[in-house]
Amino acid sequence: MTTATIPLDILSDPICPWCLIGRARLFAALEQRPGHPFAIQWHPFQLNPDMPAEGMGRAAYLEAKFGGREGAMRAYAPIVETSEEMGLGIRFDAIQRTPNTLDAHRTIHWAGLEGKQTAMVDALFDAYFRKGRDIGDHAVLADLWAGAGLEREAVERLLATDADADDIRARDAHARERGVTGVPTFVVANQSAVVGAQPTETWLSIIDDIAAQTADRAPS
Repeated sequence: MTTATIPLDILSDPICPWCLIGRARLFAALEQRPGHPFAIQWHPFQLNPDMPAEGMGRAAYLEAKFGGREGAMRAYAPIVETSEEMGLGIRFDAIQRTPNTLDAHRTIHWAGLEGKQTAMVDALFDAYFRKGRDIGDHAVLADLWAGAGLEREAVERLLATDADADDIRARDAHARERGVTGVPTFVVANQSAVVGAQPTETWLSIIDDIAAQTADRAPS
C-alpha cells in the first residue's frame, strides 16, 4: 500500500451541504484506490463569519440570505437532487437553527491533534444535516466529541474558554486572502486547488495521474 505522503488540505464548513457532498465523492474515490497517497487535513472556512455567536433561527437565516422560502428552494434544489441521488439522507426539514460554526471548527482542530479529525467532521455533518442538531451548542459538540471516542470532559473545559478561537479566525482570513471564496476547496500537494464538490471520477483521475507520475520518477 502506498504511504500517505501527499497533503490534501480540505477547506470546509460543517454547515455547507456541498462540503458534505464533496466529502462523500472524494471518499468514494479513496475507497476505490486504497493505496492513494493523500494525507488529509481539514481547515476552517466559515460560510457565515458574521453570524451571531448564538446562531439564528433557520427561517430568519433563509429570509436574510435568499429572500425567503422560494429563493431558498431554488438555491437548494440542486443540492436536494444530488443528495437524493447519492443517498446521503440530508433532512433540511429537521434543521431549526443555523449556527455560528466557530466552535465546531475549534473541535475539528482539536480532534486533529488526537488523530480523529475526519471522525469529528463526519459527526458534525451527520448531526447537522441528518439529525437537525444545533452544532453551535456546546453540549451537542461535547456529545459528538465523545461519540468520536474522545474525552468529553476535556472538550467541555476547552469550549468554556476562547482557546484557539483567534487561530481559527486567522486561518479563515488567510484562506480568503489567498483567494478562497467558497467551499469545499481542496488543495493538493500545497499547490493545486480543486474547487467544488467534484465527481468521484475526477478524484480517481487525479489519484491515477499522481500514481503514474510517481511511477515515472521511480528508479528503474
